[in-house]
Amino acid sequence: MILQQLINGLTLGSLYALIALGYTMVYGVLLMINFAHSEILMVGAFVACLLLRVTWIAQGGFLGLFIAISGALAVSAVLAILVERLAYRPLRRAARLTPLISAIGVSIFLQNAVFLLISNESIAVPEIFSTTPWHWGTVEVHPIQLLILFVTLGLLLGLHLFVNRTRLGTAIRAISQDSATASLMGIPVNKMIALTFFIGGGLGGIAGALNGLYYGSIKYNMGFVPGMKAFTAAVLGGIGNVSGAMAGGFLLGLIESLAAGLIPNGSDWKDVIAFSLLILVLLFRPSGLFGKHVAEKV
Repeated sequence: MILQQLINGLTLGSLYALIALGYTMVYGVLLMINFAHSEILMVGAFVACLLLRVTWIAQGGFLGLFIAISGALAVSAVLAILVERLAYRPLRRAARLTPLISAIGVSIFLQNAVFLLISNESIAVPEIFSTTPWHWGTVEVHPIQLLILFVTLGLLLGLHLFVNRTRLGTAIRAISQDSATASLMGIPVNKMIALTFFIGGGLGGIAGALNGLYYGSIKYNMGFVPGMKAFTAAVLGGIGNVSGAMAGGFLLGLIESLAAGLIPNGSDWKDVIAFSLLILVLLFRPSGLFGKHVAEKV
């Protein structure tokens, strides 16, 4: 039982980690919570579903899957750049609360746009994987779970190397520390911020596509709960810390799955446990488990 819940927790934690990276990268650069990120995830899920519903793609095996996930990545990444350019960049010098209100407005706009233009009902995602699980003793492992885990680990490794081993990653880290000084050193701040939104949006789109494949259906408001859980994971690990967001996502997924499997009626309490954990972290370690307290500059 415990091993089964660990596998389920790793799957869930993989999705949380991918989404949490979008929050933590934007916060690390702009010190702003992008609450529209959950709707970018939702758009990615709808794009992937649309591509999978095209007959020749749905019958194309892993090629079709690759096209669907790539399409979700591309559309979500471009959408994130548009959101940054239209809703956040003009407010960059405004009071801290103003961009937050703008982010909530963008979230409501995107959610209602899909509600009105596409559907207000759940939409089934084409099944491209066998529903028969693999059995290892008493443990069941579904193919989609392995896909989610391997794709997530590959993306997390790639992002870690990008941020820490490339010139663009170094530029992004420089802007997160001091954007004014970075600009004086010749770093194009606006382009690097747009790149940050591009990467975060792309990861959110992939997470949305994988979420739809895992649960089998998508809906216009599907991003809210995973988005809030991923935000919890980002805070748990230390928002603004890429490695912390990864660890926080996996940790939250494991805690939820273990609670659902080991506590009586645990599935009814898992959301309570997750958000109670957020409150406890904010009360006793606001910088997160892996974050560092940074003195505010005046």
